[in-house]
Amino acid sequence: MSAPAPRPYDHVVIGGGVVGAATARSLASRGERTLLVEQHARGHEHGSSHGASRIFRMGYPDADYVTLTQRAWGAWAALESASGRTLIDRTGAVDHGRPELVDAIAAALEQAGVAVERLTTDEAAARWPGLSFEGHVLAHASAGRIRSADTVEALLDLAEHDGATLRFGVRVTGLDDLGDSVTVHLDDGTSVTTPSVVAAVGSWAPTLVGELFAARGAGLPAIRVTQEQPAHFSSHLPDEVWPSFVHHPLDGGDVYGLLTPGEGVKVGFHGTGPVVDPDHRDRTPVAAEVERLQAYVARFVPGVDASAPSLISCLYDNSPDDDFVLDRRGPVTVATGFSGHGFKFAPLLGEMLADLATGGAAHPRFTL
Repeated sequence: MSAPAPRPYDHVVIGGGVVGAATARSLASRGERTLLVEQHARGHEHGSSHGASRIFRMGYPDADYVTLTQRAWGAWAALESASGRTLIDRTGAVDHGRPELVDAIAAALEQAGVAVERLTTDEAAARWPGLSFEGHVLAHASAGRIRSADTVEALLDLAEHDGATLRFGVRVTGLDDLGDSVTVHLDDGTSVTTPSVVAAVGSWAPTLVGELFAARGAGLPAIRVTQEQPAHFSSHLPDEVWPSFVHHPLDGGDVYGLLTPGEGVKVGFHGTGPVVDPDHRDRTPVAAEVERLQAYVARFVPGVDASAPSLISCLYDNSPDDDFVLDRRGPVTVATGFSGHGFKFAPLLGEMLADLATGGAAHPRFTL
């Protein structure tokens, strides 16, 4: 007697970065038969999820995002418990700079019941000798440093443990919208027809699902894809003196930083890099931006050596208002617009996307 044919996949998740991994894990944990496909190798450096560290912080001036950070904090604890791994080092976080923005962050946190501490610039410099401060200063303890590479691996391992199939080095070449299902065409010559696709592809969303969503009357916003170039700087100080930090300079812009153990203190400008095609970028540093970053670090991060940056190339995908895009049309769910602040929400985003893919409602803030 022949064996029964394998049951078709309930969901195909496209993208093996942190959001795709979190989604595959959430779907598989619910008993959904899930295939994850990723065009690059496992743990690759071509997207937005690579590297060893990211910031977790609750410091937003926006009540919606503060609420989401509180939910995410619990989701991280659950993920650590499920994986048996430490994924966040609790370092605390500090914001400083433009008074109106720092005060708005303080108000949003206080309204949400998050404990905060206001300091003078001198008090802050005494507590964190690796940094110099300006404007208003705000600290909160429910923050830290995410072990980002370990997080992606933990999510993939859990997804696979719960029955998900993971395929790396396989590129999606096209999607055929069949009404109630989608045929996913792969570059190995195979195809998969499924009632649900989750395109957790960040910078690749416009080219992969833009036309499909437009045909269903829900065009994606203009996703700006840029190549950013933060850098690691060697520290003069012990690891334990470094918080996660965000500076809102008095003359505009935003700068973030955190320690990456073993690599130095990572510092970067937020969203200032050149627009690129995610499939055709050469990772060449912009010399003037490197010099500008070094000048910033020399002034505001005295606890490191500004003279010898170890440059990093990373890909940003942002919507015009920096809000996430999480929505479903027919059998296709899209996830994009996370860069600069999305990683901290990863386990929660996986749950939200799994809800969408299984017929749940979208968060009204993030719909098309």
